Amino acid sequence: MDAIRCIGLKKKYGDFSLYLDNFVVPQGTIVGLIGENGAGKSTTIRLLLSLTSADEGSIELFGEAVDRCNVRHKDLIGFVMEDAWPSAYLNAIQTGKVMEKVYTRWDATCYDKLLDRLSIPKEKLFKQFSHGMKMKLVLAIALSHHAKLLILDEPTSSLDPMTRDEILSILMEFTREEDHTVLISSHIISDLEKISDYITYIHQGRIILNSEKDQLEQDYVLASCTHQQSFDLDPSTILGRKDTPYGAKVLMKCEHVPDFMQRQQFNLEEMMILLAKGGTIR
Repeated sequence: MDAIRCIGLKKKYGDFSLYLDNFVVPQGTIVGLIGENGAGKSTTIRLLLSLTSADEGSIELFGEAVDRCNVRHKDLIGFVMEDAWPSAYLNAIQTGKVMEKVYTRWDATCYDKLLDRLSIPKEKLFKQFSHGMKMKLVLAIALSHHAKLLILDEPTSSLDPMTRDEILSILMEFTREEDHTVLISSHIISDLEKISDYITYIHQGRIILNSEKDQLEQDYVLASCTHQQSFDLDPSTILGRKDTPYGAKVLMKCEHVPDFMQRQQFNLEEMMILLAKGGTIR
C-alpha cells in the first residue's frame, strides 16, 4: 500500500502552477522532497494536509481518497511546518495538555521523553523559544500521537549539526516500524542523502525526478572534462551542464559517459543543480 498517492493534482497561484501527475510515497519509506525555492514543495505539503484545496485531481492517504483531512487522518499524520506553531503563550507542558484534546491517541509519556531527549525547556513560554527550539517542540508533538505518516517541511532548518543529527536519528528510528512513513522537504540535501530511501525532485511545479536514492547512484554520473572535450559529447546524452573556468561538469547516465571524462563521487546537491539547468531526466 502507498501512504500517499496524488493523481492529476493541480494547483495554480497567479503565474505559478503545480502539477503532480502520479506522485507516490510508498508506505514504510522515507521520501526526500527537494527543489529550489518556489518549486512547489510547500504547496505540495499544504495540499496533503488539506491546508489548501486542489483545483483538480485527487489525493489518497493509505489507499483512501480524501477531500479534507478528517479526524482519522488527523490522528494518522504528524506534521512540522514553520507557520503551524502552538500558542505563543503556553509552555511545553501546557502545550502537551492541549494536544491531549486534539489527538485521540496522544501519548503523554512519549511526549515527555522527547522533551528530555531534545533538551526542550518545559516551563519556558513558546514565544521565548529560538526558531530551532520551536522546530524541535513541533517535531516532539508530531511524534507523540502514534502517527503512521510524518510530513515535514524544513524540520532541520536553523538547527545546529548535533541537533540535526539527533532528529535524523529519531526519524530513522520512526521508520523501523514497517508501516511508518516519512515525507521530508529540506534544503539541506546532505540530510536527505543520509536518511532517504527515495528522492523526488520538483522543478517549476513539476516532478522531474522520482527514484530510489541508491538507484540514482547506479544510473547517473557527475563527470568532468575540458571545454574542448565537451564539444565531442552527444548533446542528447547531457542531462545537465555547468561550465567553470577549469572545464565542464556534466550530468549523464552511466552508459553515456565516454572514457575521456573523469567520473566524480556522486553528490545529490550537485546533481540537483545540474538537473535544474538541463530541465529533464531522459
